[in-house]
Amino acid sequence: MICQKCKRTFLEEERVASISGSIMGDEVSDVYYLCPVCDQYSIATWWDDFTGEETMNVFGPLPRSKGDERITIIRSCPEPWNKKCRCSAHLVYFNNTLD
Repeated sequence: MICQKCKRTFLEEERVASISGSIMGDEVSDVYYLCPVCDQYSIATWWDDFTGEETMNVFGPLPRSKGDERITIIRSCPEPWNKKCRCSAHLVYFNNTLD
C-alpha cells in the first residue's frame, strides 16, 4: 500500500484502523493508513462479493481532520472487524446501508 499523496510505501504499523460491514450480502472492509510524512490518510477498500470475488480500491488522500473523524467512529465500536455488528458506529460509518 502506498500513500495516495506522497507515494511513500506504508509500513504495517502505519495501518491505524479498519472496519467491516455487510452490504447486500457482500463484505466491505475499509483499512486506514496514516502517512507520517504528509500527515494524510489513504484508504484501502476491500469488497468481497457473494460470489467470492474480491476487489480492492484505494482512495485518498484524505485530510487528517476528516480521517480522524472516521477513525473516532471506528474506534467507538468494540468489534469493528465484525461485519454483522450493528452498533451505532457501524450504522453511522456505513450510512445505514448494512444488511
